[in-house]
Amino acid sequence: MDNKDAEKLFFIPFNTGGHWLLLAINPIREIVYYLDSLGNDWTTYRDMKVLIDTVLQAFRAQRDIQTSRRGANSITWIKVACPQQRNQIDCGYFMLRFMRDTLALGRLKIPTDYFEEFKCAFYTKDQVDEIKEEWCQFMIELNVCS
Repeated sequence: MDNKDAEKLFFIPFNTGGHWLLLAINPIREIVYYLDSLGNDWTTYRDMKVLIDTVLQAFRAQRDIQTSRRGANSITWIKVACPQQRNQIDCGYFMLRFMRDTLALGRLKIPTDYFEEFKCAFYTKDQVDEIKEEWCQFMIELNVCS
């Protein structure tokens, strides 16, 4: 809750039970950016939506923000048209790539049609391999594999 009024994006890698997707949350504006490399809608994962909405409502209460009954459900979910995977196994790498792309640009908003700098229908094998290499290097530096 430190600096609770500063606008930030919080990244939540979310596993639905067999699939990774990314949520980027701006709690001040009550916006949830939903990035799913399978193209599913967030309504596919009702429990996830309920959990995140509850967390944002708790954050609102911690900030002593009063809302009308109508405004209590004012959390905005935005489905981002992000690159799509062509198989059933690369979702974790796509989620990492989405996070990295967003952090690289340092923006607090994610366009609904993804970032112009990284826009594509699918990542190439080289782009997926690049994030795999970065993940491996990160794990080696943490000494996780010793």
